[in-house]
Order: sequence, then structure tokens, then C-alpha cells
Amino acid sequence: MNKNDFMTPEKKSSGVVFIICPYIVKGLHRIIDPEARLEEAKGLAEAIQLDIKGAEFFKQHLIRPATYISKGHVEALQGPLKELDVTLVFIDAPISPVQQRNLEKLWGCKVIDRTGLILEIFGARARTAEGRLQVELAALTYQRSRLVRSWTHLERQRGGFGFTGGPGETQLELDRRLIDERMTRIKKDLDQVKRTRSLHRQARKRIPYPVVALVGYTNAGKSTLFNQLTRAEVMAEDLLFATLDPTMRRVRLPSGRDIILSDTVGFISDLPTLLVAAFKATLEEVVEADLILHVRDISHPETESQAQDVLKILEELDVKQRYEDHGIEVLNKCDLLDAKEIKPLKTKARKATHPTQCLLSALKGTGVADLLEKIDRFLASKEKPYIFKLSLSEGKKIAWLYAHGDVLKRENTETEARLKVSLSPENKERFERL
Repeated sequence: MNKNDFMTPEKKSSGVVFIICPYIVKGLHRIIDPEARLEEAKGLAEAIQLDIKGAEFFKQHLIRPATYISKGHVEALQGPLKELDVTLVFIDAPISPVQQRNLEKLWGCKVIDRTGLILEIFGARARTAEGRLQVELAALTYQRSRLVRSWTHLERQRGGFGFTGGPGETQLELDRRLIDERMTRIKKDLDQVKRTRSLHRQARKRIPYPVVALVGYTNAGKSTLFNQLTRAEVMAEDLLFATLDPTMRRVRLPSGRDIILSDTVGFISDLPTLLVAAFKATLEEVVEADLILHVRDISHPETESQAQDVLKILEELDVKQRYEDHGIEVLNKCDLLDAKEIKPLKTKARKATHPTQCLLSALKGTGVADLLEKIDRFLASKEKPYIFKLSLSEGKKIAWLYAHGDVLKRENTETEARLKVSLSPENKERFERL
């Protein structure tokens, strides 16, 4: 068994896809817009260039244990799937391994669920060694649960200690053992990545610049805003999960203060738990950030639901409270709204306090200057005045205070300088370590 065998089954699937969005009414906590959910499902398929031949959204009251969707829908879809020569069915829901196997037998084609397709997209987007490790770990965790007895090669092998041979180790057990060994190696590699990232953070603290992290629903415009603020050329397309690996750049604010801006992976509703766990090393930049910018696509019909999904993931990362205390809500894509829709948003943004709101268009640059000023004011509000008495020979320390704080007053004697400097608590701590 080689490494490629561990990749998710969709890794080998391509061609014609049919999308199914089952709407389970029972236990639903919020109303779902059928068109918006279907468009998101299509966006996921288009993100890896699948040829969509059809899509269907339907309601059902209960989950059927054998096939997830009702027997009537399973039978009704058999004809269209055969006529369209469908090779892959994407079910926009979390289906079990048994349900997946049963549907594949009934329809005669490959079936993939929401988790599997998102894993496929992440696999295609990962560029760094760390990103590939994280995706592979999540894929192996997913694949391990789907080792079911579907193929003849999973029959028992000969083996054992006796001369006549015993039942030996089944192929399933062998596959699981190999997967477990590979997962253990990846976890060790990721631990090393985590240590390296921690060292990088410590180095940044010595520099030091405040870290501002971008979070938001996938395709909300985070990378476009990142490019607008940093003049970088990070991939930014109208595509779900266009960027995966984190990117960091230095940005100078209007006051002359420098910050480090971090672009992170986009979130999505029902983001698989195993992916959140796998990408915790990447998302640690959010946990450690001095300020969090929650970028929202305000023109999207499901913008409120998307915002709740992002907050839910921030809660899983234990940073929701930090966002509420150290966050700015960025209402992006205002250029896609008409004047009647923008007016109440502007009024709300002026009155909002926790978190602060900012209305802008990252693509056109409208409102970006206002966002930079809000970031500046937020960081300045955390600063306090401190008195320092330094020898005139300590030029390096004096220069550091001028570079990282606001010198309010300075008095010199023959041997020392007395400075009153406004500093953030973080910079005060960093100065004491110099």
C-alpha cells in the first residue's frame, strides 16, 4: 500500500458531477435559503473544476439510516444519473461510510459528501509543506472511517505463526495500521511546525509589531482586502477557498505605526471538525493576534448566517471573546449594494461599538482609508503613558521608544534623558526585555 492510497476517494474522481442538497427540516435551528445553499454547493464543485450536469435541492423530514436521503428520492434519481452519464454525485451533507457505500451500489457511480469535497479542495489549494501535511492528516482521519468491506482485496490474507497458517491480519486491519502509522508521523511533523511558528512569533514580538488577523467566510473578500492594504499579489478570485496557506505582510498605518497583517483560510458552514483541528497550527495566528478583522460579504443573501458560522468557529478556537473585545467587523462588497441598502448600514456602522464596524469595498478601495484609521485608533486606545529615565549613552533604547511609541515629552540633562512615552502594554513588556 503506498501513500497515494491514503488520499480521499474523490482524489481519483473527476468528470461529470450531479449535486444533491438535502434539506433536513427536523431539528433545523435556522432557515436556509435554498438558492444560496445550492449556489454554495455549486461553488464547491467549481472550485476543483468539476463539470456540473445537474443540481437538486429538496426537503425531507428525517435522515434515512441506510441512504441518508429518502427511498423515493434515491429511486427518482437513478434514471437522470444514468441518462447524464454521471460519474460522481456530490451530496451536500455529512453522510456515513455505510450510506456512501449503499448509494454507490444503487446509483452505480462514486458518491462524495461535503467533508470529502472540502478535503479535495484543500488538497488542491495547499502550497506549503505545512498546508500539505495538515490536509493529509485530515484526509487520513476521514479515510480511516471509510475503510469498509467493499472490495474483494479486503478478504483475509494467510498468515499467523502456525505452519498451516491462520486467518492472519485482514486487509482492513493492515490498511488501518498503515494509516495510523502515517498519521503519527504527520502529527510529529506538525508539532515541529508548531514549534517553528512559535519561534517566529517570539521573533516578531522582539521586533515588535502588532499582529492584525483577517478572518471570514470563504469568498468574503479577505485576500482582496489583504492585497489592497499590502499591495501584495496573493491569489484572489471569485472562488471558494481561493487561498489556503496563511500569508503575512507589513503594513504602515496613517500614524506611521507598523503592523503585521495576516491572511488566513476562509471558513464555511458545517466546516468539518477534523479540518478545524488539523488547521489549528495555522489558525494560531488568529489566537495570538492583537486585533481581529472579521470580513463579511455584506451583499450575500446569507450574510447573517455566514457571520454566525464564523463566530461559531472562533468559539471553537476559544477566541470569540477576544474578537468581541479586540475586533472590527468589516462589511465588504458595499459596491454591490444600492443606495437604499447602504444607508441603514452606514447608520449602524456609526453607532456600533463592540465590535466596531467599517463599510468598504476591498475591490475598489472605497472605505479602506477609514479602516486603516479605525485600526490606528484601536491600537492607540490600548496605549498608556510611561516615564523612562535613560542614560544618553543608551541610544538604541531611546531610538526604540521613538520607533514603537509616541514620545509625548522629553527632558535632557548632561547625563540622561527623561521621556514620557505612550506605549501599548505589549510594547511596554517588550521594551523591558530589551
